[in-house]
Amino acid sequence: MDELAHDIAARSLRIGSDGASPLVRRPTRAEAEAAVTVLLAWAGDDPAREGLIDTPGRVAKAFGELFAGYLEDPAEILETVFEEVAGYDEMVLVRDISFVSHCEHHMAPFFGKAHIAYFPEHGVVGLSKLARLVEIYARRLQTQETMTSQILAALDRFLTSRGAAVLVEAEHMCMSMRGVRKPGAVTATLRFSGCFRDDPAEQARFFALARGK
Repeated sequence: MDELAHDIAARSLRIGSDGASPLVRRPTRAEAEAAVTVLLAWAGDDPAREGLIDTPGRVAKAFGELFAGYLEDPAEILETVFEEVAGYDEMVLVRDISFVSHCEHHMAPFFGKAHIAYFPEHGVVGLSKLARLVEIYARRLQTQETMTSQILAALDRFLTSRGAAVLVEAEHMCMSMRGVRKPGAVTATLRFSGCFRDDPAEQARFFALARGK
């Protein structure tokens, strides 16, 4: 069993070192389903019983949706900018962007809301694009801290602005349903760049608007 897992991993090396690049050689659908079958048996159930016979296929299909972010490019999401905005150069903020991601340590879900703001310099990006940016990084195996940093880095790299801010608030099921078992605990992570990083007054204004005050 360990040899099978090691063989699949060895033939599925990643491009680069950021841990988020597409696989050089993705395992086949059959290999993925076989791996799920092994996990079902390891959990103590019978993969051949009626209720589980189609589970490996369903799990493989679900993984394709839950982790679709590996196949999406943030540059494409942010490439279209609208310059005809009557000279608008104040803060743009989209708050309460709901998301569901999965912890890379236990593959348990974590879910919550992201709040994103930026100061446009040469135009604005479509508001739905910011929500799609969150989805790209949420639909990967993640830590909340990494996801927050990745969203800000993409904004800084692909969207011309005078500064950006990202606040992510989430509950982690690996903390709620296992381990310390503290449901309802919320983790907040944030990153600033540009004028947000350099001006505490803008940070305070961002927090106030993000929380609807």
